[in-house]
Amino acid sequence: MALSVSDRLLHCLVLSVCCTSIHAVPRLASYNVDGAKVSVSGISSGACMATQYHVVHSREVMGAGIIAGAPFMCSGGLAATALGTCMMTPTRISVTALEAITSSGALFGNVDATYHMRNDRVFIFDGTRDSVVNPVAGQKVAQYYSHYMTSSHIKTVFNINAEHGMPTLNYGGACDQLNSKTYLNNCNYSAAFQLLNHIYGGLQAPNSKIQANGQLLQFNQADFFHLALPSAYSMDNVGYIYVPSGCANKQHKCKLHVAFHGCKMGRMFVGEEYVRHAGYDEVGDLNNIIILYPQVISTATNPQGCWDWFGYTGSLFATNKGFQMTAVRRMVSRIMGSSSSVLG
Repeated sequence: MALSVSDRLLHCLVLSVCCTSIHAVPRLASYNVDGAKVSVSGISSGACMATQYHVVHSREVMGAGIIAGAPFMCSGGLAATALGTCMMTPTRISVTALEAITSSGALFGNVDATYHMRNDRVFIFDGTRDSVVNPVAGQKVAQYYSHYMTSSHIKTVFNINAEHGMPTLNYGGACDQLNSKTYLNNCNYSAAFQLLNHIYGGLQAPNSKIQANGQLLQFNQADFFHLALPSAYSMDNVGYIYVPSGCANKQHKCKLHVAFHGCKMGRMFVGEEYVRHAGYDEVGDLNNIIILYPQVISTATNPQGCWDWFGYTGSLFATNKGFQMTAVRRMVSRIMGSSSSVLG
């Protein structure tokens, strides 16, 4: 049906506003980052993405925090396996098979050589009340990583009465309840601090009176997709970065941590709840750790707004050629700028 002149004008105006709002988001800046101090973490699908990113780019990553996640390539690229074996019946996960897949990926150059993980540090959390991801999955993550590093480098926390969500020091709903609006659980326990402290060591701990004094900034994620819009791969046009007050002037080397949100925890679903209240910002501010918060959206192939750990973006999702993996690595590279001796 043909549009009237007024309809066409309105259509153009809407497009103009949308395009202006996208382009008005600033480019991601570069900072003074120590290339040997890059780490990742995530909750739920974000935990699976953190494991993927860590294994695939272990030459560039020193540690990972896994909260209610599953081992690398657990899904085998199948949503049914992700929802079934990985999340509901993890006793059926064959860690030996996943180790073989990892070795094959390294042999063909799709993931970094596994010896790069030998000195890395991994933190694994699963709440005893988790009704979304069977806590046994955390044990399988620990078993997987124990093949590549000493047990002293793996810290597991499986004894807190927490439901599915991000455990925080003092924000969110009841720790033992499913808080499906934000998935932030007030557990009097900062998972963000605990995992970052295990990875880096010697960090200053936050308390309930400490506020983040740095800057939470938006940036344009479209910069990191060269052939299509971010939405083609279920990613938002907008991402977030938290820059601690001690890192803003770029005079001192800072650490860099990538925090992957979980399903229904991106900007589209919860606004800035996760990026402001998951607990990373306060720890980052006290310890000069820049926090990168890449964002995923809901699409037809990904209605829950999850990171791709089951192949909805294609068969290469868990390799160095995966679309989401590549975009996040480009973000990391931009933040590190010329200070990195690893990234090109």
